[in-house]
Amino acid sequence: MSVWVLPDHIADVLPSEARHIEELRRSLLDTARSYGYELVIPPLLEHLESLLSGAGEALDLQTFKLVDQLSGRSLGLRADTTQQVARIDAHLLNRRGVTRLCYCGPVLHARPDRPHTTREPLQFGAEIYGHAGLEADIEAVQLALQCLRATQVPGVSVDLADVRIVRSLLAGVPVGLSHLSQVHAALAAKDASELTRLTRDFPQASRQGLLALLQLYGDEKVLDEAEKALKPTSSLRQALSDLKAIAARVEGARVTFDLADLRGYAYYSGARFGIYTPGASDALVRGGRYDEVGAAFGRNRPAAGFSLDVKQLVSVVAPRPLRAAIRAPWAGEAGIAEAIAALRQQGETVVCMLSEHGSEVDEFLCDRELVHTGGQWQVRPL
Repeated sequence: MSVWVLPDHIADVLPSEARHIEELRRSLLDTARSYGYELVIPPLLEHLESLLSGAGEALDLQTFKLVDQLSGRSLGLRADTTQQVARIDAHLLNRRGVTRLCYCGPVLHARPDRPHTTREPLQFGAEIYGHAGLEADIEAVQLALQCLRATQVPGVSVDLADVRIVRSLLAGVPVGLSHLSQVHAALAAKDASELTRLTRDFPQASRQGLLALLQLYGDEKVLDEAEKALKPTSSLRQALSDLKAIAARVEGARVTFDLADLRGYAYYSGARFGIYTPGASDALVRGGRYDEVGAAFGRNRPAAGFSLDVKQLVSVVAPRPLRAAIRAPWAGEAGIAEAIAALRQQGETVVCMLSEHGSEVDEFLCDRELVHTGGQWQVRPL
């Protein structure tokens, strides 16, 4: 095998795409800052028990593990940043009031989470801690949508669900974790025959409610249908009410509901959402409420937020135009160094030609040149 061949689902990012990713990253961080979110930069690796504690347990199979040569302790390369940000909120900042934090950095996955995807996403996310009210859920959705608008993602739609609906249907049902996992899988796959088999010994109300969930997807009429079809508990009523309130505050995007969608079931504690665009095979953004995320760190604060892979955005937004540049001779003649410095200070890109070699680039378009005429250096169109 050639020494320069990279591992499966790991790839170099070449100039034009790298510039595009960086511009998207800046747009996302600037958008989060405009909402009052403060940037944090957690480490790429830390002690394994910290990464996999509490809600992080679900990431065990996705986490690369190694041994610290200094301490002999097990370390992990983060597969998700949310757990780290919860640790920062709980122990390093330790604020009493609302805290808004954002981040953007690479994460590593031991295996790809879907076909034809990278194992090294560039994860951007925003988290709001300390507010249990619905305002935090709404802000998370609104900020996520604004981030996609800032990066010019076309035709987005928001899909809403709430894990409390399934939990209310399963309340009081004696079922083991393995069996419960199979129920969740059947719901996610909308497999009616498998769900019927798995719930044959469940109480009738729970069984009928779970089977009804398979048909409860679509527009806002789904919520009215759910009120009629499902066992009326306070938790269910609250979940449906919250979904209606969140949907009412979504602007500029189509809203749908899928009440059987259980992705992230063990992680989320309330409403959750995915944002889609026609050019992507899966959700661009996933988020929601996850109040239990800080419990492992001894500070169980309310929390809501979202995350996305910046690299995935590149595949669904329009290509950026090449950056206009000025071609100039190498700074050897009188006054040219000063002229080039002045242009660069004005924000121009100036590419100096090195003798006969020219310049080969992927992301700049030299549409002008710097020439000496009339006793001074001037820029003229090519």
